[in-house]
Amino acid sequence: MSGLMSIICVLLVLLLYIVFERKRRPGEPPLVKGWVPFLGKALEFGKDAHKFLNVYKEKYGDIFTVRIAGKYMTFIMDPLLYPYVVKHGKQLDFHEFSDHVAPITFGYPCIRDPKFPGLGEHIQRAYQYLQGDSLTSLTESMMKNLSFLFQQDYMNVAEWRMEKMYYFCKKIMFEATFLTLFGKPPHANRHLGMDALREKFEKFDAKFPLLIMRIPISLLGETKTIRDDLINFFLPQKMAQWLDPAAFVQHRTKLFEQYELLGDIDIAAHHFAILWASVGNTVPASFWAMYYLAMHPEALAVVRGEIDHVLQLTGQEAGSGHSITLTGEQLDSLVYLGSTINESFRLSSASMNIRIAQEDFTLRFGMDRSIGVRKGDVIVLYPQSLHMDPEIFENPEVFKFDRFIEDGKEKTSFYKHGQKLKFYLMPFGSGTTKCPGRYFAINEIKQFLTLLIAHFDIEIVQGEGPVKLDQSRIGLGILHPDSDIQFRYKTRMP
Repeated sequence: MSGLMSIICVLLVLLLYIVFERKRRPGEPPLVKGWVPFLGKALEFGKDAHKFLNVYKEKYGDIFTVRIAGKYMTFIMDPLLYPYVVKHGKQLDFHEFSDHVAPITFGYPCIRDPKFPGLGEHIQRAYQYLQGDSLTSLTESMMKNLSFLFQQDYMNVAEWRMEKMYYFCKKIMFEATFLTLFGKPPHANRHLGMDALREKFEKFDAKFPLLIMRIPISLLGETKTIRDDLINFFLPQKMAQWLDPAAFVQHRTKLFEQYELLGDIDIAAHHFAILWASVGNTVPASFWAMYYLAMHPEALAVVRGEIDHVLQLTGQEAGSGHSITLTGEQLDSLVYLGSTINESFRLSSASMNIRIAQEDFTLRFGMDRSIGVRKGDVIVLYPQSLHMDPEIFENPEVFKFDRFIEDGKEKTSFYKHGQKLKFYLMPFGSGTTKCPGRYFAINEIKQFLTLLIAHFDIEIVQGEGPVKLDQSRIGLGILHPDSDIQFRYKTRMP
C-alpha cells in the first residue's frame, strides 16, 4: 500500500507540474524548460556553462530564458545589449538577491530588516573608504605587509626551493590582506593561528557554492561549526585590541555599534563576510596571473624588465636585502603587468551579473527591439561568453600578456559587429553592483607580483602542468585551479 501511495504522490506532483508549468507569452524570449521539474537545465549548466550557453545561442539567438533550479533566468548574450540592462536600476534590482543570500551564507540578520533602519544604506556608503585617500592608505599598508611577509618567510634563498604555487599565493595573500584590513595584535607583528584560520576559511569556501544555492548549512556537515569558529575570530572584544585597522573597518565597526539590536555575533559575522569578499576572488586571481607568467617566460621577462625600470627611476633596487615601495600611480605605470592581470582575469573569471525583475515590464534594447519580462525573473549577463568571443578577442583560448596594450598604453577599444563595446572586460560586475573593492584588489595583485618578480627568480618545475579551471564555481567570480602545481624560486642577486 505504501508503494502505491508513493506512486500516486509522484503522479500528482507531475500533474501539478504539467498544469502549472510556465508557458511562453507573446514577446517573451524563447523558453528552455528541461524535463526535470524544478531543476530544469541546472545540471547541464553546472557541467559546462560556457558550452551550454553557446549551444542555445546557436539555436535561439542572443536572448533566451532557461529554467535553472526553479528560477527562470533570461541570458543576454550580446555584449552590445549589456548597457540597456545595466541602466534599468529600478526595474532590475540586484539587492533583492544579495540581501537574501548573503545573510544566509555568512550568518548575520538581513540588513534591510526594519529593526535596523538605514543600515543597508550606511553599509553602502562605507565603501567610499576603499577609494580616494583611503585607497592610498590601504595600498601603502598592503605593500608594507606583503614586504614583511616575504622578508620573514621567503627571503635569502640562495638555492632553488620548491613550493606549491596555489598554496604559496594563499598563504601570503590571505595573511597580508588580513593584516591590512583588520590590523595587528597588540604585542606582535602577526596573529597567532593564522594558518589554522586560513585552513578553516578554505573549508568554508569549498561549501560556498552550495550556500549560495541556499542549501541549508545544517545539511553541510561540519560547515556550520567551521563558520562559527571563523565568526568568533572577529568578536568585538577581540578586534578592539588589534592595532591599526583600515579606516574602512574602523568605520564599519563604529557603524555597527550604533545598532543595539545587532549582537556581537552579528557584528563579527559582518566582519567575516568582508574577509571573504577581500580574499575569496583575489587569491585565485593572484594565482592565475602568477601561473601564466611562470608558464610564459617571454612574458615574465618583459614584465620583469618593466618593474626593474620603474625601480631604477625611483632609486630602488631589486633583489635580496632591498625594501621596495611603489605608489598607486607607479603601480599604474606598469602597463605590461596590468595587461597580464587583465588577461588572466579574462581567462579565469566566470561571474554572473544578476538582476531581479521588480515588476512585469518590457525591456527595450534601443528603438527596434524588446522582450517581455515577468516579475521575479532573473536577467543574467554572463561575461565569460564575452571574454571568450573570438570576434572580440582573437584566439581567445590563448594567453597573450600584451592583449590589453595599444601604443604603449592600456587598450580599451574592443569591437563586436563593428561597434565599440562599452563593456569588454567584466571580472568585477557592472553598473551599481560593480565590486566596490576592485581598485584595492587590483593593487593587491600588482603589489604581490611586483615584489615576487623583483625579489625572486621563478620557474615551473619541469613536467608540471598545465592547470585547468575548476568549473564547480561557475557564476561566482574567479574560478579556482583544479589542482596545484609545483614551482621553484630563489632570491635574485643584486
